[in-house]
Amino acid sequence: MMDSAELLAAAEAAIVPTRNLNLLYIILDCIFLAFFIGLLIWKKRYSTLIFALFGGVLYTIVDFGGFYLLSHTRTVYINGVLQGPGMTFAVLLWMSMSYGFTNFAFIWILIGRDGYAKYWIFMILMWWMICPSISEMGGEATITTSRTTGAYHGWMGVCLVVSYLILIVLLMRKSPKDAFVNVLRLCAIGIAVQFGWEFSLLVNGIRPMNAASIRTLIVNSCLETNLGMPLIYAIFYFWHKKFNEDLSPAAKKVETPAAENAEQVAGKAADAVDIAGNNAVDAVKTVEDVEDVLPVER
Repeated sequence: MMDSAELLAAAEAAIVPTRNLNLLYIILDCIFLAFFIGLLIWKKRYSTLIFALFGGVLYTIVDFGGFYLLSHTRTVYINGVLQGPGMTFAVLLWMSMSYGFTNFAFIWILIGRDGYAKYWIFMILMWWMICPSISEMGGEATITTSRTTGAYHGWMGVCLVVSYLILIVLLMRKSPKDAFVNVLRLCAIGIAVQFGWEFSLLVNGIRPMNAASIRTLIVNSCLETNLGMPLIYAIFYFWHKKFNEDLSPAAKKVETPAAENAEQVAGKAADAVDIAGNNAVDAVKTVEDVEDVLPVER
């Protein structure tokens, strides 16, 4: 195992995502997550909430189970001391739930074109950018987490290529006007969500700036979250065939204001046509009655 100094030296030579933070950062982030969850419940975004929680659990399993227990590529230091499984799990549980939750909420909201998307996304991006500055009031960073990525980035690349190729083949079986998803938009969402927090970590000093920093930012943003976007869209598609955002059955027709207005306009137009037709008939009858009463000149 490398100590903290060796870890930083290795990070300069390869892609080794590293974070240096303090306890206040974790406390503040937990408060924000509770607030964000409360807003999702208030606005009945239950599907988003479920998917975001799923993301947090998935990240925890991958980070602790895969990176720490199986590949031994994840390390956690507190005050320069390498931590054992218990404390490592606690730190990774927070980190995975935090970024897993916000990542998956970010993706679900944009794929679903949520009506409040600009507010949800602004809150997430604002928090990623500002929380590190606020946490500086808590003193120096005493918690360091890192993982090496060279061992599995190649396989991640394979997964990304295969998943997008499958999606493209499915889309090309239909005419362009019948495409069920915009693949460029889907890819842009996958890149943007990872870039958002990777960039905030880098510019705020949570992730150290070194020779590999820009490479880490670009490669991780293009690869890590993005590789799962086709599968995430499939989950979204089949979920919404059964459930609406508030978990009501999808078969239930939900009228939008625009649809209601269009229906009202169409109804009024039909009524106007009926009235005009009735008036025309009445006018003809009136003329006939007058002709019957008045003498006809020869």
